[in-house]
Amino acid sequence: MKTFTLPGTDIVAPNVVAGMMRIQDKSDDEVKTLVRTARDAGIDFFDHADVYGTDLHGCEQRFTDALHLTPSQRDEITIQTKAGIVREGPYFDYSYDHLVASVEGSLAALDTDRIDILLLHRPDALVEPEEVARAFDHLHAAGKVRYFGVSNHTPRQIDLLKKHVTQPLVANQLQLSITHQPIVAQGVSANMLAEQQSVTMDGGGIVDYCRLNDITIQAWSPFQAGFFTGVFLDNPEFPELNAAIDRLATNYDVPAIAIATAWITRHPANMQVVLGTTSPDRVTGAALGSDIPLTRAEWYELFRTSGHLVP
Repeated sequence: MKTFTLPGTDIVAPNVVAGMMRIQDKSDDEVKTLVRTARDAGIDFFDHADVYGTDLHGCEQRFTDALHLTPSQRDEITIQTKAGIVREGPYFDYSYDHLVASVEGSLAALDTDRIDILLLHRPDALVEPEEVARAFDHLHAAGKVRYFGVSNHTPRQIDLLKKHVTQPLVANQLQLSITHQPIVAQGVSANMLAEQQSVTMDGGGIVDYCRLNDITIQAWSPFQAGFFTGVFLDNPEFPELNAAIDRLATNYDVPAIAIATAWITRHPANMQVVLGTTSPDRVTGAALGSDIPLTRAEWYELFRTSGHLVP
């Protein structure tokens, strides 16, 4: 498993992350097996959110109830969670009161004294960055959150926060897969008239922006064909792509899911892949893509066969 020091932190992180979004209904043994499999593969970074699960903090609580981590076991892992979404309405809330209350709820559910990384989950159109800064200052000073970041944010939204927030924003979790890659594809065909791929959908080059500002991109839904439309692996709608993936999987002697992971980890932005699967076999297979050295020709073949333009 390839690791690196997450810029702006002292966290040595793997470039593949275990997402805990779907563990609410899993048994203790299933959660233990999933986490043990991740750890055996070199994954010691676990991604949560307050809204994951059927109940508020549901998946965080399930994680805790299944594992019963000792203090030393807690110290061995990185726990990241998110705040800002309110499912029942008003949908998004970055107020001081909500962010602080959300973190307190996560701390209780996770039975821990600190969150390693807190992400703002989705942009709040009514964000008051001064409120966010006040919440971050309070949580950091109290030792309850070590580092901060965002999710699904554009460059200008990050700049607005940075005008007031004093802590570095160390991560931006964004949807990215071989087939869902507008944040990468746009730059390849920039300024090409009548090419939909050339349209900027992220507010202006979020990948380059994050590289320039030492913000680690965390790729969520790394195997989704689109926005929760199903996976592209073994999907008959992507025959040319899957033929290329299968050939590379044979050449590198890994499962196809490892090649899908490697397409993201090969990018020089030093991205992390956030797995959403609860299948131990898929976790093991995906982790094998951590440091596969895809060549430029192989990377662009996957880019092209996924349906994107290579001018």
